[in-house]
Amino acid sequence: MRLLSGDIGGTKTWLQLADFDNGKLTVLAHQKYVSNTYNNAAIMVKEFLSETGHQETHIDGACFAVAGPIMQGRVQLTNLPWDVDEAAVAEELGIRCVTLINDFQAIGYGTDALAEKDLYTLQAGSPRPQATRALIGAGTGLGVALMSNDGEKYTVMPTEGGHVDFGPTNDIQMELLAYLRRKLHRVSVERVLSGQGLINIYKFICDNPLYGEIESRKLQFAMHKEDPAAAISRFAIEEKDPLACRALDIFIDLYGAQAGNLALMSLPYGGIYIVGGIAPKILSQLNDGRFMKAYGDKGRMSRMLDNFPIHIVLDTKIGLKGAALYAARACAQ
Repeated sequence: MRLLSGDIGGTKTWLQLADFDNGKLTVLAHQKYVSNTYNNAAIMVKEFLSETGHQETHIDGACFAVAGPIMQGRVQLTNLPWDVDEAAVAEELGIRCVTLINDFQAIGYGTDALAEKDLYTLQAGSPRPQATRALIGAGTGLGVALMSNDGEKYTVMPTEGGHVDFGPTNDIQMELLAYLRRKLHRVSVERVLSGQGLINIYKFICDNPLYGEIESRKLQFAMHKEDPAAAISRFAIEEKDPLACRALDIFIDLYGAQAGNLALMSLPYGGIYIVGGIAPKILSQLNDGRFMKAYGDKGRMSRMLDNFPIHIVLDTKIGLKGAALYAARACAQ
């Protein structure tokens, strides 16, 4: 079965062509495109197939992972002026089976395609076959999802867990909440656990007289020149900037605590998968004990949390693979 998959974002889009046989996915080609240089998805796909020499290839099914609410097979993308419709794309590309899927759902389905090299395990735990999996991923926002197995296959259950209330666990986090409430009124956990969340924490540290440090002009310049969150984490890891280090420490405390909350709510003996673009970039900091200490700080329930495997997903193409696996499932129905 030949499958086309895509991970469509406001800035960039990845497209992939793969064969799926006997439960195994074999990638034939993949390529990245700048999304806003195209008028629609179909034009981009045609260019991809032409550039990779597959314009005459028969494609059995396609699935596109998108950021935005999908209603009746149609989505208006959040950060891109595209209206993507399953039926219209199927007709224009001549593909019988075309489906749209939420981008975080695609990541969930992609966990079935991960090899051992694609994972960094923080805690081995005591895994159980076909048990619930939980996903949490800080990136542009904060994604949360659960995966349930019916005895044959996993199904991803999306949530809006990134928008639950931010619950501080110590004095400095209480101050952070008060600081953000003056600006935002309601503070969801995504306001502190995302790329923008790291920026919010850093600004809080800079505005807090208790730290007594002057903000680095070098870091200020870097935040204007590149992605601000990436600059903060880079200066924390490479430059040992004191304010950036403190901001990243708080971010990791919050990440661990939220992963622990998710574990208590879902009992994921199938594993907790930490996904998203941020985790692989701060892998050494996530592995230094701070994350796990915050994760396990659950009072009477702390020992239970030792049972759940915790994996950091290193594969940046997991969404593409998940979309392909979902296309195979949809075509088989």
